[in-house]
Amino acid sequence: MEICRKLISAAPAEGGALVLLDHAVMRVYFMTDRILRLRVHFYDSSAHTPADAAGSFTDAAADLPADASYILQTTAWEDRLDGLFEGERIRLAPLSVKIEDREDCVLLCTDALKLTLYKDPLEILLCDAEGCELYRSIAGNPFVRDSNNRITHYSRMEDDDCFYGFGEKGGPLDKNREFIRERATDSWAYDPVKCDTMYKHIPFYIRLRRKDARALGVYYNNFYESVFNMGKELSNYWPHYTYWQADGGEIDLFLMAGPEIRTILDDYTLITGRPVLLPRRGLGYQGSSMYYSELEKDSDKALITFVDTAREKGFPIDGFHLSSGYTSQECGRCVFTWNHERFPDPEEYFAAMNERGAQNVPNIKPGILLGHPLFGEFLDKDVFVKDSADPEKPAVGPWWGGPGAFWDFTNPSARKAWKEYLTRQVIAVGTESIWDDNCEYDSLLDHEARCDYDGQGGTIGELKPIMCTLMSRLAVEAVREYNGKRAYVVCRSGSSGIQKYAQNWVGDNFTSWQTLRHNLPTILGVSLSGQPNTGADIGGFAGPAPGEELLVRWVQNGIFQPRFSIHSSSNDNTVTEPWMYSGSCDRIRDAILLRYRMLPHLYSLEWEAHETGAPIMRPLVFEFQKDQKVYNIDDTFLFGRDLLVANVLEEGAAEREVYLPEGACWYSLEEHFACYEGGQTIRVPVTLDSIPRFIRSGGILPMSRNQLYNMEKDRVEALDLLLASPCKEGGESEYLLYDDDGTTNDYESGVYRKTLIRLAGGEVTRISFSSEGSFETAIRELYVTLIRRDMCPYWVKVQGEVLPHFLDRVKFEKAGAGWYYSQTGRSVEIHCSWPAEDFEIQVSFEDMDLLKM
Repeated sequence: MEICRKLISAAPAEGGALVLLDHAVMRVYFMTDRILRLRVHFYDSSAHTPADAAGSFTDAAADLPADASYILQTTAWEDRLDGLFEGERIRLAPLSVKIEDREDCVLLCTDALKLTLYKDPLEILLCDAEGCELYRSIAGNPFVRDSNNRITHYSRMEDDDCFYGFGEKGGPLDKNREFIRERATDSWAYDPVKCDTMYKHIPFYIRLRRKDARALGVYYNNFYESVFNMGKELSNYWPHYTYWQADGGEIDLFLMAGPEIRTILDDYTLITGRPVLLPRRGLGYQGSSMYYSELEKDSDKALITFVDTAREKGFPIDGFHLSSGYTSQECGRCVFTWNHERFPDPEEYFAAMNERGAQNVPNIKPGILLGHPLFGEFLDKDVFVKDSADPEKPAVGPWWGGPGAFWDFTNPSARKAWKEYLTRQVIAVGTESIWDDNCEYDSLLDHEARCDYDGQGGTIGELKPIMCTLMSRLAVEAVREYNGKRAYVVCRSGSSGIQKYAQNWVGDNFTSWQTLRHNLPTILGVSLSGQPNTGADIGGFAGPAPGEELLVRWVQNGIFQPRFSIHSSSNDNTVTEPWMYSGSCDRIRDAILLRYRMLPHLYSLEWEAHETGAPIMRPLVFEFQKDQKVYNIDDTFLFGRDLLVANVLEEGAAEREVYLPEGACWYSLEEHFACYEGGQTIRVPVTLDSIPRFIRSGGILPMSRNQLYNMEKDRVEALDLLLASPCKEGGESEYLLYDDDGTTNDYESGVYRKTLIRLAGGEVTRISFSSEGSFETAIRELYVTLIRRDMCPYWVKVQGEVLPHFLDRVKFEKAGAGWYYSQTGRSVEIHCSWPAEDFEIQVSFEDMDLLKM
């Protein structure tokens, strides 16, 4: 076993230092004033000793392999795969660093960070410029490699630290004292509380320290199978610690200084890739069930009937996830083929679905049965992961229907072939949407199976979780190269970086109340792992059909999930459809219609996520980091910054307990804007129709007043704007309303509309609108509801023109413009046309002395 106990020497290197340890060489990079990289490579002990390493920086530097990452999208160094990501990858100039070699330590400083490397025993301490500790390793053994080449990194922790992220995990949001495994598996019908592992492999977490509310981001750029021990283990010989341990590779550690969770996710997605801006249809209702594509024949007619039924019953819809039954052949499912008994004319069928505004999202799998009719052709094109014992043969593992081989997406020729087949057999048939599924490579148990690794050679053990991310990247590229459109890719698996290409979901969940409740912290954990575009199969995928109440509650929760799909493969021969219970058809439809009216808000959140990595569904701690009472709350979330959602998650509930975060007043959307002070727990009565929601003071919530039924084709013509007055006199807030055509990539060249909405409270409240971008809005009317419970306005002006005041609601609603004060909601309602240029609304709350008048 090799334990790094001492620092031997250090020398300046671009953007940091090259540091020799007694068993490893460590390269230090200060990427930005908040991001530090420590790359630790154990050298060959048979070729180096600590003594000779001390005198040879050249030899030590030569020991460092060339960087070769498929994941990093921002670097400050040369990478062997830079050419593959030309036009995507950003190369930063590392910061200037001051180095001071002291008797007991080496000190590396920038204007914002101070890194202290203690020499003997070896210890790593990171502080900010004011000396506040951000990170500390265990002293004397921070880095270890054992005889099996497993590598371990030990870090200090406080007993009450909170740990969020880790990709996709069951159980509570906070992983303090949890033992977590990073290994992507096909975990059908998983236990949502206890199951580990699941479908994603994202070795990233956020540590939140209770004593000072400061957060730190930790990312390991290593995709061997690994584990996190987050304080579950104790030893009397060391202070409380966490560790990360991987089966091989390097300790390639990125520390993000925070201290806000928001800035950590901004930095993490800067490093690993900004989340994709989905086409609008990807945010709409996606119908799905394995049932239809498994029919003996005429699946196409059944699916068209499903969409027509949805329209007839008044349900909006934007797509259909087409399960893999369309590829069924005699030997089983065969990707890039069509079953013509089920789909006699795929092009005609796709055209019919597109005409109905429900584009197909065909299921694509990377495993190839040995009996696949094109197997020989694939073999000739050299597309497979290779057997470790005989590299002339493909590696074989269990697959759907029998043994199969697996596509090697690290092979340039295999990537080229995949795009060709995908374009010819799927995209050209009539879709820009792809569903990458069963791409965990879980059944390749021989981790020494060989991958091309773009000519370098590697093993599936080090590259397995990256395969699905490259697979999703190819789908985005193939669509763009075919017709220039913005692809909608949804992928079940994923490594760090998957957010750049695809929407995810939390896999094949089981139908139960427990799953409804505990899929929520799983989704919130994924959102704190840099992937804002995720969701769950609404109603449950595996198991029996959901009961009526369960389906209603699941839909009411699902309408806030970025991916919204009712999907099933029930074991009782039923099909989960939104109208399956006639007694609740209306309330389920109303909930889905609400999601569609929320499109202006949802798409604006999608843009914010694309720009900064901010979650769409946000745990309360994301916005209220200083309120310790929210640190472990994972049954309530924020839909964006201002809207708190407390879905009913328990069977037969008559009330819902809700904690309202400190630092704001909260207005209930279910109780005529009843006001509650933050920092308290309340109980609100609920019925089966209830979706408890609260808008914070200063909140801004845009919605569509005209009902949308298709997110891709329908346009917002009348904007409904809900505003909650700031608690403090003179308080201000703002909101960026985003829009574009929702289908193309023209937004990249400025064809978008960004409207900055500012709300400034005071005796005269001002609501201003300023826009940029060349995309032409379809909005023609504006409806504003401004919550102001203490006083009715004196007057309302738009661009200096006084609006007429109505005391009668009926007359107000018939008028083309004006304002009305609702005594029920204690709010002012304003209606006016949407001006073509920037404008301002002024609402006077000055005292009106009727006697003097």
